[in-house]
Amino acid sequence: MNGLNFEKPIVELEKKIQDLKNYSSDKKIDISSEVKRLEEKLEELKKETYSNLTAWQKVQIARHPQRPYTLDYIGMIMSDFIEIHGDRSFADDKALICGFAKINNKKIIVMGHQKGRDTKENLKRNFGCAHPEGYRKALRVMQLAEKFDLPIIIFIDTPGAYPGIGAEERGQAWAIALNLREMMNVAVPIVATIIGEGGSGGALGIGIADRVCVLENAYYSVISPEGCAAILWKEGSKAPEAAEVLKLTAQDLLKRGIIDEIVPEPMGGAHRDPEKMGQILKESISKNLKETSALDKEELLKLRYKKFRVIGAIG
Repeated sequence: MNGLNFEKPIVELEKKIQDLKNYSSDKKIDISSEVKRLEEKLEELKKETYSNLTAWQKVQIARHPQRPYTLDYIGMIMSDFIEIHGDRSFADDKALICGFAKINNKKIIVMGHQKGRDTKENLKRNFGCAHPEGYRKALRVMQLAEKFDLPIIIFIDTPGAYPGIGAEERGQAWAIALNLREMMNVAVPIVATIIGEGGSGGALGIGIADRVCVLENAYYSVISPEGCAAILWKEGSKAPEAAEVLKLTAQDLLKRGIIDEIVPEPMGGAHRDPEKMGQILKESISKNLKETSALDKEELLKLRYKKFRVIGAIG
């Protein structure tokens, strides 16, 4: 597995251990004691590295190209997925997935941003940056959820809404603002999880929920560290400093009452054990879905409105 810059010592040690195992197997030589010693050293190195990550390092993990995306989680923890296409106005935005599914045999609506694994797919998915038609599709599907009394599960993973001229001409800001207003009144339980990047209005456009959770190494921010660095210091290389200032990590967000829960990841990040991550995420979603479904609709909407009104309040 390709490692990030700060993971190089870990990757090198993992390679050394694998080389020793291969050598032992080829030469029929018992070097298990040396392998065991190195494996113990590797575990210590991992614990030391991943328990002391900076905000910028967490941003890098959140963007890891092998990290599970929305369709990966749908495939791992849900069944009977049927995708819904189009906003009935302009087009189908492939950067934002919506559809019917089941979790624990319970019917739900699921939606989330979708990135690509290679250049071709990233162009198709617009790198997970939704257009206004994506947010309009999401709202259309949320209204279907309300009509059929189905809870909504949301996966957020976007650097931000697409800022191109066409998107602005078709009402990007209006589409997001409309979603913010309407999601406050969708009378079914909504559980949202930031699984990677949670960038600005692009994330918030499908982020109004009764429970907002963030994966341990994901981030949620009003702007990307690079964008913040460009504005404050006129220099993109200041992104690590900007990441610290923005308080965008799951731990910072929970401390400030912006999110409800941190979802733990396997050591090193979700990409190191996607199946385990899927199971952990499923447990989190199931718990929050059960708790929110127990509330009557009037109380549900009242608490959702209050939750977002108090964010940033002083005194």
